[in-house]
Amino acid sequence: MSAPRAPRLAGHLIVECLVAQGVTHAFGVPGESYLAVLDGFHAFREQIRFVVNRQEGGAAFMAEAVGKMTGRPGVCFVTRGPGATNASIGVHTAFQDSTPMVLFVGDVASDQRDREAFQEVEYTSFFGPSTKGMAKRVERIDEADRIPEYIARAFATAMNGRPGPVVLVLPEDMLTRMTSAEPLARVDPAEAWSDPGSLRRLREMLLAAQRPFVIAGGGGWTPQAAQALQRFAENWKLPVGNAFRFQDTFDNHHPLYAGDVGIGINPKLAARIRESDLVLAIGPRLGEMTTGGYTLLKAPRPTQKLVHIHASAEELHRVYQPDLAINATMNAAARSLEVLAAPPEVPWQAWAEAVHADYEGNLVPQPLPGEVDMPAIVALLQKHLPPDAVLTNGAGNFASWVHRFFRHHGLAKGHKTQLAPTVGSMGYGVPAGIAANLVSGRTAFTIAGDGDFLMNGQELATASQFGAKSIIVLLNNGMYGTIRMHQEREYPQHVHGTHLANPDFAALARAYGYEGVRITRTAEFEPAFLAALERRQGTLIEVMLDPEVITTRGTLGAIREAALKRK
Repeated sequence: MSAPRAPRLAGHLIVECLVAQGVTHAFGVPGESYLAVLDGFHAFREQIRFVVNRQEGGAAFMAEAVGKMTGRPGVCFVTRGPGATNASIGVHTAFQDSTPMVLFVGDVASDQRDREAFQEVEYTSFFGPSTKGMAKRVERIDEADRIPEYIARAFATAMNGRPGPVVLVLPEDMLTRMTSAEPLARVDPAEAWSDPGSLRRLREMLLAAQRPFVIAGGGGWTPQAAQALQRFAENWKLPVGNAFRFQDTFDNHHPLYAGDVGIGINPKLAARIRESDLVLAIGPRLGEMTTGGYTLLKAPRPTQKLVHIHASAEELHRVYQPDLAINATMNAAARSLEVLAAPPEVPWQAWAEAVHADYEGNLVPQPLPGEVDMPAIVALLQKHLPPDAVLTNGAGNFASWVHRFFRHHGLAKGHKTQLAPTVGSMGYGVPAGIAANLVSGRTAFTIAGDGDFLMNGQELATASQFGAKSIIVLLNNGMYGTIRMHQEREYPQHVHGTHLANPDFAALARAYGYEGVRITRTAEFEPAFLAALERRQGTLIEVMLDPEVITTRGTLGAIREAALKRK
C-alpha cells in the first residue's frame, strides 16, 4: 500500500481533482471566497491553466464552449452572489444546449449561512435543478474529505444521459481545512444502448415509409458517432437535416445533406419535413427552434410518424409522444443504426435527391441592397478558413449569414466546427471563439453584431493577456436588428428602443490589443481577412452593413410594407 498523502488545503485538492479529470483550462473571475483554490491553481500551474476573465458571463460562456467542443465538462469558477448570478447565463446556455459543464461557486462561510450574509444566495433554489431550472444538479461541499466524491459525481452527472451543467458550492471555511483525501480516477460517460426489439421496430417502420427524414443534433456526439450516422444514412439513402445550431453533426457537403432545421429555415425544407411520413430525430430534444415553434412537428402528437432517439429517458415523451422512443447515447445509437440491414433499393431515393437539390438551391442568394454582399463574404470565409476552423456566434440576425451559406465539414471529418447557443444568448460568440483557440490552437472565427459584441467584448482583454487569437467579423447596422425586424412586423414605423449609438469598434479592438479594421465595401474584405489569418494577434473586422439588409432573404422596408398592408 502507498503511504497516505500529507495533509494539504482543501482548495488545493479541488484543483488536484480537476487535473485527475483531465482538465487543462479553467475559466473564472477571482473572488475572496475561494482564495484557497486560487492558491491551488498556483501550486498546479504546470498542469492546469486558470484563465482570468473580465466578467463572469464571459467566463461561463468560455467554459460552456469548451464543454461543447470537447464533450467533457468545461470548468468555471466564480465568487458568491453577483459572481454566480452573472455566470448563470452560461449555465442556462449549457442546460438548453445539452453541454457538459461544472460551475464552482465560492460561498459564505458555514457559520454565516442563512443570515443573508454578504452576497449570500441560496443556490439550490436559484440554479434549479430540473428542466424548469438551470442545472442538472446543485450540491454544496461541506466536508473537505468528500471533495473527490463530489467532483467525480459532478463530472459524471454533467456527461451522462443528456449532458448539462452541474453547480458545486464551496463554503469559504471548508476550502481552508486540511485534508489527506485522494482524487478519484477520471470519469468517462456511460453508454446507453438501443434494445434489439426497438431496432427491429425501427427497421420495420423504415421499410414501410415513403418519405423518411432524419433530424440529427443535440449533445453527446463524437466524430466516431457522426461517421456511423453518415454510414447509416448512406446505407438507407436517407436525407439528413441538422438541428438548430448543431450544423456540424452531419457533413454539409454530403449529397444526402438537407440543410439546417432552425430559425430562418429554407421554406422548401420546412415543406419537405411537413410532407415526410417518418421523422427520425436522433439526438435533439426537439425544442421550439428546431420544430418551428412546434409546427413542423405538431406537439404532442405529430402528423408524421416519429422515432425519437435520445440519451435521456426523462426527455423521451416529455414534449412529444413518439411512435417509437429509444433511450440511447449518440455513440451507441449511431453504431447500432449503421449495422441496421438496408434493402437493395428504397422508394425514396429520388425524393432524397430532391431534398438535397433544395438545399443546394438555398445557397443561391437573393439580391439585396448596399455596398456589402454578405453571401460573397461568407463564400470567402469558406474559401480561406481551414476545414477544422471553429465558427462561433452569439444571437442575432447576423448569425443567419453563416447559418444559411457556410458549409461545415464537421464532426465526421474529425472536428467540432460550430459553437453557437441554441438558447439564443447574446454575447456568446466572442468568448467562445477565444476559448476555442486557447484550448485547441485551431483557427477561431466569430461573427458578431454590434449589439451582440458589446455584451462580452471585454473578453478581448482576456485573449490578449493569455495569447489567444480569434478573428471577429462584426456587422454594424446601428441597431438591435432582430428586435427591430420583429418591431417592424408587429408595430410598423413605431421604432423605439432598438437604435444603437455605437463606439468606433476598430479603435476599441486596438485598445484591447487586437488589430481593428473597418470596411464599407465587399472588395475590401478579402485582403483584410487574409491579413487577419496571417497576423499573430487577433483581428476585428468591422463591416458597415446597410440597415435595410436585415435578413438573408429580405429588407426592413419589405417587412414594414407587408405589415402596413395587413393593418
